[in-house]
Amino acid sequence: MDKKSRNTKSRNPSPPGRIRREVSAGGLIWRRGPREKGIEIVLVRPAGKDTWVLPKGHVEPGEGVIEAALREANEESGLEVEAGDPLGEISYIYSWRDRPGETPIRISKRVHFYLMEPRGGDTSKHDGEIDEVQWVPLDEALRRASHKSERELIVKARTMLSAAAR
Repeated sequence: MDKKSRNTKSRNPSPPGRIRREVSAGGLIWRRGPREKGIEIVLVRPAGKDTWVLPKGHVEPGEGVIEAALREANEESGLEVEAGDPLGEISYIYSWRDRPGETPIRISKRVHFYLMEPRGGDTSKHDGEIDEVQWVPLDEALRRASHKSERELIVKARTMLSAAAR
């Protein structure tokens, strides 16, 4: 084998690992708070984590994206919600092991978000996947939200809700 062939072979990347595509959905639940607070939104803290996020979760088989968004927002916040306009989508990739010691699987995830308004319910009635639910003034939510992509959605919601109030 000549030198050129050896170099080419050694540069070939190893075969890619498995990639699984997942779709999730959720919502930015909002309300007009007292005048001094303005718009408030719901942030949730997942069980055992020190992060604050918007409620979201997997689309189940046979379920549409909007149905999943409503279900997940209800389960994670304890609130009965009504979906409004689509807010946007975020996409990201992460690694996951189904079992310890297995080769990680790359997950390519797309999450659809909607503006949502509460119609009832109680934030203390959230499911076990969530440790805490809080109504947070929008500007504070921008500081507290753990993920840049969700902070960007909060900014977009602020613009959409401000335009609708005029």
